[in-house]
Amino acid sequence: MSPTDHDNDTAPAEVGAASARESADSADDLGHNPSGLWSGDTGTLGERTRRVLLELLKGPYVSGTQAPQLWAALVADEGLVRSRLHDLFLDLVIDRVDEFAFTRKIVTDEIDAPAAVRSERLTFLDTAMLLVLRQLLLAAPGEKRVIVDREEVYERLAIYRTGDESTFQRNLNGAWSRMSNRLRVLHKAGEDRFEISPMVKFLIDEDRVRELIAVYERIAAGETDAGEIDADTEEDEA
Repeated sequence: MSPTDHDNDTAPAEVGAASARESADSADDLGHNPSGLWSGDTGTLGERTRRVLLELLKGPYVSGTQAPQLWAALVADEGLVRSRLHDLFLDLVIDRVDEFAFTRKIVTDEIDAPAAVRSERLTFLDTAMLLVLRQLLLAAPGEKRVIVDREEVYERLAIYRTGDESTFQRNLNGAWSRMSNRLRVLHKAGEDRFEISPMVKFLIDEDRVRELIAVYERIAAGETDAGEIDADTEEDEA
């Protein structure tokens, strides 16, 4: 038998043995990590907990009403999720009553923490609309759902009008779209009726509320023209 014939005879067996060893190694890898979801996975969180962590990072928030399975995973593994977020300089904020959670940059004087969440660039009208939605929500304490009419919100914002009516209407529609699609604080509840998410309470802080109320009062008193208001303001998206 020639050396060539010998090599051909033994090669298949060697390849088969190597494949068997690789399969065994893969099985061992998965066996050593009961939380592994794929070969070589070193993660330690369950699948649903990983998914809720991902949704928190994507933002703007996780809702128990809209995603009950993710919410259950978050409640069950809150400590682990909070720890993973701390690794990224993020804090976890949970509202257990209204069942929603979101992330925000940690607040501390001990280190200079980097910004880890993206910011949403909002116009003044966007922020004023958030204020109106917040006021409508807080005006109905104890209500499980606060439903509003689009025109009702638009009417409350009429005092901030600048330019011609068609331009202002277009700006209102743009702000409304951002509330619904980007920030997700408005959810359709019927023909031109929308439910306000409790999350709106956290998207505008008390300092900004006081500032906007002061601007509103100056405009109402004729001391300031709406056109003099700064066009843009930056708010963190939760």
